[in-house]
Amino acid sequence: MTPVTNTEERRTGVWLIGARGSVATTAVAGSAAVTAGLHPATGMVTESEPFAAAGLPSLSSLVFGGHDTAACPLPKRAEHLAAGGVLPHGLPTAVRTELAAADEEIRTGGPLPGDTRTDEELIAAFAADITAFVQRHDLARAVVVNVASTEPAPGPDSARLPASSLYAAAAIEAGCPYVNFTPSTGLRTAALTDAASARGLPHAGRDGKTGQTLLRSVLAPMFVQRALSVRAWSGTNLLGGGDGAALADPAAAAAKNAGKERVLADTLGTAPEGEVHIDDVPALGDWKTAWDHIAFDGFLGTRMVLQTTWQGCDSALAAPLVLDLARLAARAHEAGLAGPLPELAFYFKDPDPGAPPALADQYATLLAFADRLRDPR
Repeated sequence: MTPVTNTEERRTGVWLIGARGSVATTAVAGSAAVTAGLHPATGMVTESEPFAAAGLPSLSSLVFGGHDTAACPLPKRAEHLAAGGVLPHGLPTAVRTELAAADEEIRTGGPLPGDTRTDEELIAAFAADITAFVQRHDLARAVVVNVASTEPAPGPDSARLPASSLYAAAAIEAGCPYVNFTPSTGLRTAALTDAASARGLPHAGRDGKTGQTLLRSVLAPMFVQRALSVRAWSGTNLLGGGDGAALADPAAAAAKNAGKERVLADTLGTAPEGEVHIDDVPALGDWKTAWDHIAFDGFLGTRMVLQTTWQGCDSALAAPLVLDLARLAARAHEAGLAGPLPELAFYFKDPDPGAPPALADQYATLLAFADRLRDPR
């Protein structure tokens, strides 16, 4: 199957860090399926009417590649996801050509165990991979999107950059906009943020908001607006797959939970009692269950409780957002915008400074951004 493309539109690259993971595989397969008319663009906000005139690159113009340390090719990874109910039955076969083409553009990431290269050498090697990808396909530009597993936050005395920051630095060196869909450090260092702005590159992050925190960003403003006092807000996550394994590390879980808790503190004005617990349940695969228990006071101190349950497939929730963000960042770069993009807070647990915490306000900001992209002058 060969999708039909507008020959007058130059293609846009999407360089995925963690390119053979579940989210990346679902994004590549989903883009191909929507382009071919096999499935609707459910979950893609940028395919809704308010974005029609924003000048975003079309799905059919996207070319995928990336870095990963895993060896399982995308067609086989897609088969595994279909067997687990993440992708529709038969879709891996229908879009096998597109999956194979993207897999050919995946390069070995790192640093792998025993790699003796310095940070500077790794950054140069990763940047060379991205630059070659852009040149090979004569792309108008490429956007680097981090969808790799969560890494622990680096210590204050770390001598080396974390892997996510090596990739972010490589994106800057290659002249590419950068999106951090994970809680990892990525571009969130003063030196890298300054370097991106100096190069005129837009960037956005961090940590995609797909489930529990999405719901929190809707419910927390409700309590504020109704003048109800939240006493405690506790949560539990059960998940498997690569995320579950990565977040079994307490340091990685702490990095993840920081964003989950930020929305409550920002919205309520103070952090309520309670924590988020993350449990690795390998049998769940890409499926996740999140519970929240909210204790609040009403009129005359009457004590009440709200409990919520969110059950979803992380890859299917995240993939359309990754495609949205790649298109928005590419268009922002084309429009000459540089620096952080708090206008994309709608997509993140821990957005760039200056963004409102409530989802409704974030959506209004996003729509205003779409209007700005129509005429960025």
